[in-house]
Amino acid sequence: MSTATLTPPSAVPVVRSPVELLLTAADVAMLPRSLATTDVKYELHDGRLIVMAPPGGIHGRRQAKFSRYLLTEGEEKGHGEAYAEVGILLRRKPDHLVGCDAAFVTKAQLPTQYASEGYLLTIPALVVEVRSKNDTQPEIDAKVQEYLTAGVVLVWVADPDSRTVTAHRTNQPVKVFAASDTLTADGVIPAFAVAVADLLPAT
Repeated sequence: MSTATLTPPSAVPVVRSPVELLLTAADVAMLPRSLATTDVKYELHDGRLIVMAPPGGIHGRRQAKFSRYLLTEGEEKGHGEAYAEVGILLRRKPDHLVGCDAAFVTKAQLPTQYASEGYLLTIPALVVEVRSKNDTQPEIDAKVQEYLTAGVVLVWVADPDSRTVTAHRTNQPVKVFAASDTLTADGVIPAFAVAVADLLPAT
């Protein structure tokens, strides 16, 4: 009877597939906001850490414009709560944490729910994204869809270059407000009416 020689198990190379490390909102809350050479901010895309530069001064001014009008035309008139740049937990396990430029939670949604890390658990009825020069259209489209899928009623995408605000709603045609138009938030903030030119000035 012939015998076959088998390779000892110890000699067989073991190939291990890398295990992807998924983080949580609690992990992000513990991360430093300043590194050796720069400040940073973070998002979690289904547990995957995304590191980004904080907004520049011009972008910050544009954020402030939207936040201001959400405050004066929304919150101060008793329609809900306004937020400037804020983190929103769109879903959990794995955590999907995104930061928007401004947001509004309606009176019907109050009291607002927060995660223990301070991020919004209540999905705002209105979210504002101010387009940056590095944002691609597919990236913008994907983020808008994520918001709508999570339950956001109205997403405004502000484009400073074209001085337009594009309004997105689920199962409704996209509506573009030009600089000469008045921006409204029907069904979210009653009687909200602000000139796009005031939100996105030419200079």
